[in-house]
Amino acid sequence: MTTRTGSLSTLVVAALVGAALTTPAVAAPSRGPDRPVELDVRFATFNASLNRASEGQLTADLSTGEDQQARNVAETIQRAAPDVVLVNEFDYDRDNVDLFRDNYLAVGQDGADPIDYPYAYVAPSNTGVPSGFDLNDDGELGGPDDAYGFGEFPGQYGMVVYSRFPIETHAVRTFQRFRWTDMPGNLIPSGFYDAQERRPLRLSSKSHWDVPIRVGGRTVHLLAAHPTPPTFDGPEDRNGRRNHDEIRFWADYVAGPQHSRYIYDDRGRTGGLRPGARFVIAGDYNADPVDGDSRDGAINQLLDHPRVGAQVVPDSEGAVEAAEVQGGANDSHVGDPAYDTADFNDDPEPGNLRVDYVLPSRSLPVRDAGVFWPTSDDPLYDLVGTFPFPTSDHRLVWTDVRLPHRR
Repeated sequence: MTTRTGSLSTLVVAALVGAALTTPAVAAPSRGPDRPVELDVRFATFNASLNRASEGQLTADLSTGEDQQARNVAETIQRAAPDVVLVNEFDYDRDNVDLFRDNYLAVGQDGADPIDYPYAYVAPSNTGVPSGFDLNDDGELGGPDDAYGFGEFPGQYGMVVYSRFPIETHAVRTFQRFRWTDMPGNLIPSGFYDAQERRPLRLSSKSHWDVPIRVGGRTVHLLAAHPTPPTFDGPEDRNGRRNHDEIRFWADYVAGPQHSRYIYDDRGRTGGLRPGARFVIAGDYNADPVDGDSRDGAINQLLDHPRVGAQVVPDSEGAVEAAEVQGGANDSHVGDPAYDTADFNDDPEPGNLRVDYVLPSRSLPVRDAGVFWPTSDDPLYDLVGTFPFPTSDHRLVWTDVRLPHRR
């Protein structure tokens, strides 16, 4: 695993406060009279399982600086050293952003160098927000499965972005309240929801965020999401269908006006990403290209998208070893186990899968990519371990991209 160090000098309040541009984290010495330095930037996603069973518990854990799982998450990020990282399954509370950054990321963990993220973004999630309807059709109103997104309390399983580069907070777009029924050709199961339930259904199980990040005078849009697992439902496949359409949302968003005109954000602005804009799609998408329970072709809506660049598929030797040792469902998988990013139940299913993605646009050439999954003989193996996992059942995934010269 290649690690890098670097820092920015300006510290800002998390989420909604901007700051002055400071020195880029990584720069290759290639410039001319009118050509800025090329930048290699590492983007990462990590479903870190920083969720707790009760509201406020994560805040309590992060306040101590001593929570071992949070220390493991921080060390994993420090070892991978991304410039921008999306953390999935991070209970929503604005205090949590600073607590994790100050008490864990900014403190060297078990010999790793501290990492400085002066900029962050966080916003509410649909998880645990009551819908007022019996959405799982079990005859009882209320509970985590009747929320707009599965959760015991508002914001459980949320997400946060940390960045070494300034976030253009004034230009962030969120799509938390976009209604599923407003997506043309949606896959809402026929006959499962009545008309009253169907109308207010939200597409995002957490939220979709377009987070513009200013890197060396250029903007890269981090498109962050965490679609619902395509399981825990019945023959109507409501979660599998929702997962497919949550993924489709970004496919339409980056495809151009003819595909994205139906989209509106939480401020009422319509349309998708402007043609030519640089972007990185990141998150736990709960969909493997060939294995698992997601609908056929769900993630291929992004993997095969004409605006998504040629891929260096992130891989690891640790994933290969895990599939061989664990066996079970892994033995019947079609996909290359080197590409797995999550260690799921092997008996009876689904086995280990590729579900976490960092997908840059064609305008961002990929330099390298990987999955933080050490083999059992690696000193860092204790950060991933075996069930019950010391950190998370997911692995951090990173991709290095180069921002080309402005012409």
